[in-house]
Amino acid sequence: MGSDVLSMRIDGELLDRVRQHAARRGMSVQDYVVRTLIRDDFDERFKTAVDETEKFYSG
Repeated sequence: MGSDVLSMRIDGELLDRVRQHAARRGMSVQDYVVRTLIRDDFDERFKTAVDETEKFYSG
């Protein structure tokens, strides 16, 4: 799996909060953001799978 660059502009206050969250977990800001995105993506895919399963068995 390759990697690409994502550049984003965020408010300084938000960046400070992200830095604090990352520091509490002993992570870099980059690692924290990537893991958060991965977790949210998994949660969304899991919810979709559960919804589809419920439709299948209730239909």
